[in-house]
Amino acid sequence: MSHAIKHLLIGGAIIMGISTGATANELTIVNPPKLGDPTANGYSTAAIVPAGARVAYISGQGGFDSTGALSPDFATQVEQAYANLRAALEGIGAGPDQVAKLTVFVVDHDMSKLGVLTRNVKDMFGDTLPAQTLVPVPRLAIDPMLFEVEAVVVLE
Repeated sequence: MSHAIKHLLIGGAIIMGISTGATANELTIVNPPKLGDPTANGYSTAAIVPAGARVAYISGQGGFDSTGALSPDFATQVEQAYANLRAALEGIGAGPDQVAKLTVFVVDHDMSKLGVLTRNVKDMFGDTLPAQTLVPVPRLAIDPMLFEVEAVVVLE
């Protein structure tokens, strides 16, 4: 494995090129009327990546603060994980409006957690909500972790 690839993997983002034509750099968010409006739940049905865009994959971000501490509180972990995602985006020169897809992993998910999730997504992304998948899991990489979010990002 090359030195550059090792640094990308260690840094939490892998960047690859897609060559499909045009060079417009904005995502197209799609919410087909036949599927209802998912934005109330904090996501969009689809995001179309512009032709020719470079795409970055941000590794799962948990709720650890800068000292490595992890709150036992679900809402605190979610808020910190989105702050960490924002820092990862800044680290690759991107912003929330460039996120095409999120995948979130929730330990012992139940409907009571949706409000926390939706509030944090809307706080970060506003009205331009990325496509998103929520995956309930019994546990994450480290036992106290209750939440993790990863992202697919379109770079300019």
